[in-house]
Amino acid sequence: MKTEDTTETAGTAESTQHTGTAESTDRPAGTADTEATDQAAPPPEDARARRHDLTAAALAVLLVTAAILIGRYVQNRTGTLQVQWPPLLASWDPHLGPGTPAALTMAVLVVAYGPPLAARLPWRGLLAAAWAGSTAWVFSMALIDGWYRGVERRLTTKHEYLRVIDRFDDIPATLRDFTNHIVIGEPGNWPAHVAGHPPGATLTFVWLDRIGLGGGAWAAVWCVVVGSSAVLAALITVRVLADERLARRAAPFLVLAPAAVWAGVSADGYFAAVAAWSVALLALAATRRVRFPAAAAVGGGLLFGWTCYLSYGLGLMAAVLLAVLVLARTARPVVPFLLGALVVPAAFTLAGFNWWTAYHLLVERYYQGAGGVRPYAYWVWANLACAVLAAGLAAVAGVRRSASYAPGAVRAFRTGGPAPAQRLALLVLAALVALLAADLSGMSKAETERIWQPFLLWLLPAAALLPARTARYWLVASVVPALLINHLLWTGW
Repeated sequence: MKTEDTTETAGTAESTQHTGTAESTDRPAGTADTEATDQAAPPPEDARARRHDLTAAALAVLLVTAAILIGRYVQNRTGTLQVQWPPLLASWDPHLGPGTPAALTMAVLVVAYGPPLAARLPWRGLLAAAWAGSTAWVFSMALIDGWYRGVERRLTTKHEYLRVIDRFDDIPATLRDFTNHIVIGEPGNWPAHVAGHPPGATLTFVWLDRIGLGGGAWAAVWCVVVGSSAVLAALITVRVLADERLARRAAPFLVLAPAAVWAGVSADGYFAAVAAWSVALLALAATRRVRFPAAAAVGGGLLFGWTCYLSYGLGLMAAVLLAVLVLARTARPVVPFLLGALVVPAAFTLAGFNWWTAYHLLVERYYQGAGGVRPYAYWVWANLACAVLAAGLAAVAGVRRSASYAPGAVRAFRTGGPAPAQRLALLVLAALVALLAADLSGMSKAETERIWQPFLLWLLPAAALLPARTARYWLVASVVPALLINHLLWTGW
């Protein structure tokens, strides 16, 4: 399917003279103008925008290189980074595994056929294919490390949730006592991941165990299958807030997300999906694209409340939720959303768990461990290098385009509303704001390639703003580093 690449820079800093120019991105593919443009040389402004994309990608590569070189120097000299292969929490371990052929096959198939299939499939068929493709990609990446080491054992190590399942025999009593075991030094203090998250994270695996799906294998399957559904939530959100064409163009980049290296297998992938569905339901309610918008808003609120009890830092997803309301130009879903969002906090509070007390104790626990040793001066920028590796170079170039769309998008709110590409850009930038806030907080020093998955998910659709004819090149630029990381390093947490 041919598309008009010369309009992709509409609304950017390179061509923002007219705030409505980005509307040209909605021109149906296959028109006579498009056919002619595809066969012509790109105009100067389009070539300039592409050079800027490549410059952004090159700067991102330099950032990663600096994080590696400076990180190795600091770690070898002082050991304060508390990671073996900075900036990633990983160790050098070249290896192949049963997932290697599957991962390579998935990468080749999606790069070769993903963009045209995403353009042609019926919408529901695209959603099904995207979920299946994302699940296959994450599983294949995990299986590069083998079934036992890469899947079954991941959530059963000494830091993980499954180590404390037997301590939740009496759930109400455990919740009342939860905060007494967060700080190191207290009797029976929780493992790192249990202490570092509200009890909703651990309860997920307790409930799986209660219904007969106990053990590391079932926990891993849950995290991968549910986590991969985040792709659907992102596609639906982009479609209703921007347009379907941009959602279709984003699909291959969401399926082949480099973050699969850490999503398989990590509970953070599951957290990302819960947060993503909260955003998607609010978007559907705000745009009234469902039969019962109020019910969708309540559902989105329920999921946001649950999100905040999965990870303390995911309250920052409020930036993305606010962007949804701004882009939809309505406050109509706010009341039902807030009513839904209060349910989970109320239930946990009545059960005896105090979120704020737990958070302050977590801060103390964080600085008792690696968080108190890792230097902020390094991690405040090296975290962004981790984000580059987990989001990919296509997302970096897309974020650059999003930033250049922003001025025109803001002006367009005063003249009738932003164009679809501009709306997508603002959604992406809202996620970037949440990510930067997490970074500046100092509570995310290292391991952000895993921890920031809920934010990184929303940077990936920015790749839809890149010229369609370059999609395969950008897919390769994102997926090759991910495959190299998974085959050359042992990534842990």
